[in-house]
Amino acid sequence: MPVVAEADGGCRLSVRLTPKAARSRIESIEADADGQPWLRATVTAVPENGKANTALIALLAKAWRLPKGAFTVTSGATARRKTLRIDGGAATVEEVAAHLSDLPRR
Repeated sequence: MPVVAEADGGCRLSVRLTPKAARSRIESIEADADGQPWLRATVTAVPENGKANTALIALLAKAWRLPKGAFTVTSGATARRKTLRIDGGAATVEEVAAHLSDLPRR
């Protein structure tokens, strides 16, 4: 599965989130031991009561100029590895892929 893939009416984004970091940022595209690529992001929020997920959504929405309401955590709400759904159609997939292409790959 790629980092971003088209899903009905939007796209699916694979993220590896590190909470309680020194600063919030979108870092890079990294592959795990199985070769699965993930967007690596860090947030300063703590991982309790959904605060880290909310901070991740706010970070991505601001960086990519998308509404926060377009993002939904579809799996991994309490895990570091998450799948997010971003509503918005094929144009959104292209926009997100363009933002991801600027990131370093590790």
